[in-house]
Amino acid sequence: MSAGQQHADVIVVGAGIAGLAAARALLAAGRRVVVLEASDRVGGRLRSVDGLDLGATWFWANEPRVHRLAAELGLATHPQHIAGDAVMHAPGGARRMAGNPMDAPCMRVGGGTQALAGAVARELGDAVRLRHAVSEISADDDGVDAVCDTAMFRASHLILAVPPALAAARIRFFPALPDELRRLAEATPVWMGPVVKVVVRYARPFWRDAGLAGSGMSHEGPLREVHDMSGPGGDPAALFGFAMPGPGEPPPAPGPVLAQLMDMFGPEAGRPSGVHIQDWRAEEHVSPPGVEHLGAYGLFGHPAYSRPAMGGRLHWASTETAPEFAGHIEGALAAADRAVMAVNDQISAST
Repeated sequence: MSAGQQHADVIVVGAGIAGLAAARALLAAGRRVVVLEASDRVGGRLRSVDGLDLGATWFWANEPRVHRLAAELGLATHPQHIAGDAVMHAPGGARRMAGNPMDAPCMRVGGGTQALAGAVARELGDAVRLRHAVSEISADDDGVDAVCDTAMFRASHLILAVPPALAAARIRFFPALPDELRRLAEATPVWMGPVVKVVVRYARPFWRDAGLAGSGMSHEGPLREVHDMSGPGGDPAALFGFAMPGPGEPPPAPGPVLAQLMDMFGPEAGRPSGVHIQDWRAEEHVSPPGVEHLGAYGLFGHPAYSRPAMGGRLHWASTETAPEFAGHIEGALAAADRAVMAVNDQISAST
């Protein structure tokens, strides 16, 4: 045991919403917790700029954990704007559809979903360590160690709250994960990992003047689908869409995106006040190399992720591991709940 080793009851790897929520629940249960985050910010795939979400955006009425967390943190929520007609963009131009078959009623977090992560991180204080990339996890009969470039941590249990494929690519495990579990982790897709999300901000939600919802489907691209991302009352005003470039292809440039939006919503779409292009493939702390090739989404919520590994000391807690709502914020919170319950049960049984 190193003299410089820092100790906790539980190490949480990853300060996305799953890791932060797990740490929050463990602290409430009286556990000593440290959260190790490789990047320079909290939130993971909850990333917001100027109140606009570059990552996860929506949650739904049947997802109680997100509603409860937002209420506990005192964060405002508002409905997604879905009123109006959608647009179909196909060869030959765009045509208006009657109604909006693309969107269902859902909710948004005021100021963007990263506000959830930021509020939890403020509660956790210095338990959250940014720029602490974990390169090695080792377990023995007495505990588990996490090794970073400049620090080492030891605890009774560790919650791995990053995508399994990322963990398999970036972290060395001692003893090695069983072959079947390692292959599962390597093959499990990363939610949003192969996606480029484009958010275009405007002075006002002009599409609503024509009775349009801001929603559209495209067979032309570069965006495959488009939705309204405006705040309450249309402020800030924005449209967003998803692109999925092929392996090795660059993200879409602003010019083609604006040309597409002009085809769909008229000339005013070509006069934005800002364009944000978030290429999740390029986020080294989210997506492993080759993330575009991971397509077996049926592996989400695999039963193996509900079983602790490494002698019962390593617990999985990313949205990909959730047996329900996998890929959603709710899934991340459900995975965190499962991991916290397992940790608390094991700690209680050993005392």
